[in-house]
Amino acid sequence: MVKPLLNRLLNRREFISASTVAGATLLLEGCKPKAATKTAAVSKSPLNAINIALIGYGEEGKVLLESILNIEGVRLVALCDIWDYHLQEGARYLGKVGNEVRTYTDYEDLLAKEKDLQAVVIATPDFWHAPMTNACLKAGLNVYCEKMMSNTIDGARSMVKTMRETGKLLQIGHQRRSNPRYLFTKNRLLQEAQFCGRLTAAQGQWNRAVKEDFGWPKKYELSASTLAKYGYKDMHQFRNWRWYKGLGGGPLSDLGAHQIDIFNWWLGPPKSVIASGGLDYYKNHDWYDNAMVIYEYPSPQGVIRAFYQVQTTTSSGGGYFETFMGDEGTIKMSEDPSICAIYREARATEVSWDDLLQKGYVRAKAGAGDDASKVDVRETAQLAEYEIPVFFNKPPHQPHLENFFSTIRGTAKLNCPGDEAFSSEYYIHKANEAVASQTRLVLTPEEAKA
Repeated sequence: MVKPLLNRLLNRREFISASTVAGATLLLEGCKPKAATKTAAVSKSPLNAINIALIGYGEEGKVLLESILNIEGVRLVALCDIWDYHLQEGARYLGKVGNEVRTYTDYEDLLAKEKDLQAVVIATPDFWHAPMTNACLKAGLNVYCEKMMSNTIDGARSMVKTMRETGKLLQIGHQRRSNPRYLFTKNRLLQEAQFCGRLTAAQGQWNRAVKEDFGWPKKYELSASTLAKYGYKDMHQFRNWRWYKGLGGGPLSDLGAHQIDIFNWWLGPPKSVIASGGLDYYKNHDWYDNAMVIYEYPSPQGVIRAFYQVQTTTSSGGGYFETFMGDEGTIKMSEDPSICAIYREARATEVSWDDLLQKGYVRAKAGAGDDASKVDVRETAQLAEYEIPVFFNKPPHQPHLENFFSTIRGTAKLNCPGDEAFSSEYYIHKANEAVASQTRLVLTPEEAKA
């Protein structure tokens, strides 16, 4: 009989000691999926509180704020955004939840006046990440910066250089690297149990439907001089910077960075990339709408080919996920727990699946694995489906932010420091180059070192 999963998986001390990279902040909080709790004002002790500022209160800044407000011992004291419309919206919201902040429209003004900060969270457009991060690190602050590190390789490399020179912490927002489900699957299932057998392929995607560009209230337009000061041609570019070269990195940077980072984290550095993409649908953007990428990853058993697609003109394809396929089994991962699953091939004999069940590493899915009628003699036996028995009831970004703040306190190690993020993101930039050149690019690990 399968041992109770709570005895196997939910012992915090056992899980952390068994995991090589989980860190002290990871706590498995239940065996069933739970909806993220609604953010409320968190009572924080003034003793030993980490004072932070949030720079950038756009779409991503709002998402990060919801997680920050859930974390005890962290005190948001300053908010910065060049657009007063967003800045006042954020200040009003924070006031309602009992978190009064000082507001700034310029990050240099914030750094000059705020003398009791320990850390800054940066959620601005990509082309501002490098100058802001470098300035904050040089001011003696630890930095949590959203991915991508920068819209350029040189910008990202400068961030690593400054991190090393100052000795301050730099965490990059690839939040899946602190997700308990991803950590458990990588460490326990993929590496320890090797339940996929020989890995042969991987696949990932993030497709989304056509949507209109962001607009803005006309009475809150930024002046031409302010837009120019901060690098924008007009309000449309300011509101839709992700689609403009020189400001963002396009859909492979915006969306693809999440899945491709998982490829690189789990498989190591790729040896080549080939890609295709085009400005197929939108006519008022710089970056292409859709892209398809193939990486080749070397392994002791042979090459692993990984296909990634990002479509911004259709939501078809079943959400956003990463799939790792081997001759013994397959794993499908996502931040959405309803998409996650693992599948055992009928030929799987080397791995004792009963042993995995007994350990609590997998859980049988009700109704799965029943034989189905064959429609073609070339069809292989139906895969037996199992569940990954790890769930948590926090917003997706919260464990990664918790890891950052715990590292500041000296009780953890960063799960995605700047130098590791650079090594992964370098190959995302190379995918953009492959789209532009329409050629296969040969890659080496040495070139990805910061």
